[in-house]
Amino acid sequence: MLADLVIHNALEVATCAGPAPRRGAAQANAGLLRDVSIAAHQGRIVFIGPPDECRLRVSVVPDATGIDAAGCSIVPGFVDAHTHLVYAGDRRGELRRRLAGATYAAMAAEGGGILATVDATRQASDDDLVDAALVRLRRMLRCGTTTAEVKSGYGLTLDDEMRMLRAVHRLGEAQPIDLVATFLGAHDTPREYRADADAYVALVAEQMIPAVAQAELATSCDVFCERGAFTVAQSRVILTAARRAGLALRVHADELTAGGGAELAAEMRARSADHLVHVTQEGARALAGSGTVATLLPAASLYLKLGRYAPARMLIDEGVPIAFGTDLNPGGGLTPSMPVVMTLACFGMGLTFEEALVAATINAAYALDVHATAGSLEPGKPLDAVIVDGSLVGLLAADSRPIRHVLKDGRIVFSER
Repeated sequence: MLADLVIHNALEVATCAGPAPRRGAAQANAGLLRDVSIAAHQGRIVFIGPPDECRLRVSVVPDATGIDAAGCSIVPGFVDAHTHLVYAGDRRGELRRRLAGATYAAMAAEGGGILATVDATRQASDDDLVDAALVRLRRMLRCGTTTAEVKSGYGLTLDDEMRMLRAVHRLGEAQPIDLVATFLGAHDTPREYRADADAYVALVAEQMIPAVAQAELATSCDVFCERGAFTVAQSRVILTAARRAGLALRVHADELTAGGGAELAAEMRARSADHLVHVTQEGARALAGSGTVATLLPAASLYLKLGRYAPARMLIDEGVPIAFGTDLNPGGGLTPSMPVVMTLACFGMGLTFEEALVAATINAAYALDVHATAGSLEPGKPLDAVIVDGSLVGLLAADSRPIRHVLKDGRIVFSER
């Protein structure tokens, strides 16, 4: 077999190879290997295994790229399964108020929160949205993310939601990270419908979803099922319309209260139920029975000062596969870093390093239905990889810039030195 790139001398490699999603005890199966070479040709992995075998089986083409990973470890490129990175405006003033004791709900009731970003996003040009998001994507890439989900949800009109989704597609063509678009027209009820939320639900279900699906601007549909956002009944109407239109289903569930979001996600066979800070054991069992992935967002719990994290240990014990996202957004998702998310999961949620790594790679890829092409290091897949100084657990020193190189499709797209 031919190779135009070879990585050698790594201390250890976590391949995360094998079936997805991982659940229960298998959540910790990160496929750890030592003394491994990785070879790729035209962006795809052709060999991963012992160096001696690599030399015997792989023919390296002239002018091939060689990466000496001596003193380093390698993991798959991170998959961020939940972001809101396309937006305009600045809500850092809310952060100051939150630090002084104001709650997210109180600020939203005053016209802040999501609706403040909606106002700014509606006023921004298409180019402004793309340019601002490119800055965030560059930060994500430096932190090792090679695939990410991106939601709409700051337009809340058909035209503005379509503008956001078209911006996602422009962004996908303008930089290395693969982007998966999600329609989130049901992020909140816009000001012009506050007196008749059901009319807005009908607009989302009957006009927005069919238009988004017909234009092929998103592969999935999300809904914020929460007190103060959309009820279980309203969310069911939206998810039913999305399923009818051929979109995969996602649910913002049980973030601020135990409101039945997890049970709805299970009932609708959603691909993922996200947040789950207040999920009950009954909700966890429903998710386990439905095959829905729990996409947890520990950075959101931190920045929103919720005082608790999603019960990841209970979810794993109940057999629910765990994935992670940064929840990058203007209000409560201030980090672009999946290593930071992993650190919070290990020290705040009680997960092992291996469980957290699987959640940030192959399980997150499964949550986005891109596990055939992302989330693990194995022959046939694109070579999306992160090369880390020292041992793998160095990733948990998230503020010390442990990442040396990021590779996307077999190319170095970020190098620290």
